[in-house]
Amino acid sequence: MRKIFLIILLSQLCFLSYGQYSKTSRRVEKRKRISTIIKQEEEGVIEYHHQIVFGGKLTTDGYGGFFEYGKSKSIKSSLLFQLEVGERKSPKEEKQSLQNFGQPIIYGKQNFFYPAKLGLQLQTLLGNKSNKNGVSITANYGGGLALGLIRPYMLQVEKNNQIVYVAYNSPDSSLFLNSPVGGPSFGTGWNKLTITPGAYAKAALRFDYGAYNEVVSAVEVGLTGEFYTKKIPIIIHNPAKQFFLSAYAAIIFGKRK
Repeated sequence: MRKIFLIILLSQLCFLSYGQYSKTSRRVEKRKRISTIIKQEEEGVIEYHHQIVFGGKLTTDGYGGFFEYGKSKSIKSSLLFQLEVGERKSPKEEKQSLQNFGQPIIYGKQNFFYPAKLGLQLQTLLGNKSNKNGVSITANYGGGLALGLIRPYMLQVEKNNQIVYVAYNSPDSSLFLNSPVGGPSFGTGWNKLTITPGAYAKAALRFDYGAYNEVVSAVEVGLTGEFYTKKIPIIIHNPAKQFFLSAYAAIIFGKRK
């Protein structure tokens, strides 16, 4: 009986000792992780599981905005899922005021062109921050699906003693070219929207100057190329294009976790 009691007592002592050791070990590991995170923060190392950012961009032929979800693969690489919408314009667009003080027009403009893009990019670290107030440099490259949203540019003209909106490819194209009395409103042309599918590729450098790892504050510069299945007419009597190449600069902000 005494032997059984001693065996049970020793077993309990071993169990308690092991439990205490496990708790101590977990505390030590937690301290190490915290120390590593603090050290990385001081050294400027950016480490995260995922990030959500928004951005606005100016291109050589328009402007746009985008949403991005990033998932980290390692400290040096991430996958970026992006959704972007913008507007492309012809370099020959020029607003003109009308003598009757109507809405200004862009003479010869045929369509608004809004590229909508959904794609995937690989982000690769080129240079980490020297400290938490430094700048991290990454290279982003990838591509995806592009949809060209084409909205007719509709002008106000006088027809049968009424002011109506007409498009260039309508039966009243002569009025569109020769007798406009006002420009388009934001609400016109959406019911005649057409979509031309395509694809795009993009390459960029991103400079992240955020002071803390959980905050994204960055500037990005890059090139975008888009190819569509049909030519996109923007200005009358100017060659319509299927391929668009542009440079851009973007401001980006968001959060990491």
